[in-house]
Amino acid sequence: MTDLADIGRQAVAERMVDTRLPTGYGDFRAVGYLDRQGHEHVALVYGDVMGRSPLTRVHSECLTGDVFASTRCECGEQLAAALRRIVAAGAGVLVYLKGHEGRGIGLVAKLRAMRLQEEGLDTVEANLALGLPVDARDYDVAAEILRDLGVRSIRLLSNNPKKLDSLRRNGIRIAERVPLLVEPHAENVRYLSTKRERLGHLLPHLSSAASTPANDSARLASAALPFAADAREGRPTTPDSV
Repeated sequence: MTDLADIGRQAVAERMVDTRLPTGYGDFRAVGYLDRQGHEHVALVYGDVMGRSPLTRVHSECLTGDVFASTRCECGEQLAAALRRIVAAGAGVLVYLKGHEGRGIGLVAKLRAMRLQEEGLDTVEANLALGLPVDARDYDVAAEILRDLGVRSIRLLSNNPKKLDSLRRNGIRIAERVPLLVEPHAENVRYLSTKRERLGHLLPHLSSAASTPANDSARLASAALPFAADAREGRPTTPDSV
């Protein structure tokens, strides 16, 4: 039955295929989608997700982290952890979004930004120095994929308030935000600190030793922060009221 809220909504992604995908984590359904920009996305569905708020991860593609296990970010570790937790929960969805490489700037631009980070810029400054957006992603396609799967309410594995807000605006109820924290290490601690301090990601597990270096403090203190204090400090996110 068609949900009245979906009437008049223009489709941004079309389901193309649905097949079984056995993995080292467990047996999933792999549902493939094609969006209007030509990006191919996949939803990995584990167990029965209908009529509940399944544990869900909306994951942006990261070739360097997901495939090559780069230690400059936490993406590959988050992907593996999310799949393990979905299987452990008995049911859930992982939506893997293409076209999100480098927070939406593309693979080659991301590598150029990495080079600038080696020269001292942080991940935000590097994108801006290239004349590119800090974060060009949106999650409209993810919301449509979840609706296509019959999922309207989720327990979202995420540390990113922007992702929660975007899914909510697109009609997905966030029953709970579930943190997806990985242990920081020498190669990614500055990157994670920048995500916390400049992008508002909820990373309360970072110790004071993981804070941005002292010579960056004045610059970051004056930077505009896009999210409220509650988000920056990692306080729990309240579930939606409806």
